Amino acid sequence: MKILIIEDEYNLADAISCMLQAKKYNVVIKTDGEKGLEEALTDIYDLIILDVMLPHKNGFEILKELREEKINAKILMLTAKNTIDDKMIGFNNGADDYLTKPFHMEELLARVNVQLRKKNSLSSDIMELGDISLNIKSMELSNKNEDHKVKIIGKEFQLLELFMNHPNQVMEKEQLFVKIWGYDSDCDINTLEAYISFIRKKLKLVKSSISLKAIRNMGYVLEVEDEKTKK
Repeated sequence: MKILIIEDEYNLADAISCMLQAKKYNVVIKTDGEKGLEEALTDIYDLIILDVMLPHKNGFEILKELREEKINAKILMLTAKNTIDDKMIGFNNGADDYLTKPFHMEELLARVNVQLRKKNSLSSDIMELGDISLNIKSMELSNKNEDHKVKIIGKEFQLLELFMNHPNQVMEKEQLFVKIWGYDSDCDINTLEAYISFIRKKLKLVKSSISLKAIRNMGYVLEVEDEKTKK
């Protein structure tokens, strides 16, 4: 699970990051509103811890722009203010939870865990896109129109799931690499290309009409006529 912290009090952000990393979360910190928004728009994070009072762009503005751009990461707002009006602004613009400073780290961790459990519980066992179906539990890829089925596990599975969540959208190589392997991985871009090749072979094995195409100097796109993903 990847978490983005957008908080201008670096000591606080660092303390939160250390706690979350100890729980095996992958964490990135941004201390500026504009840079935080730019990072959040990569859409590689499962949860964003977002302070309200930030330099250059406040948390409410960031929240509004993220939801307008269909970024579905869970968002936990942090604020020094404890008024109903502030909370309502956050919730009305798509915040998932709200925590007032000062707070206990244990409470923050509990709220993070709750939000990530909710995110996972929203997914059913089956993802469908175009003519393919991906079974989350059995990790099987199949063609809905043919009697063809194949196992797809590990990084192959994670990559295909990510592509199915973003059909007909160019996914940059760096974005894919960070989302699946993380910032600190020793793997290189050749590893990503190898897994892209594996996925293409699996799509061919189930005789899918969907194609995973390379976009020169950019990344990859999962091309499908039907853009509706069912989860």
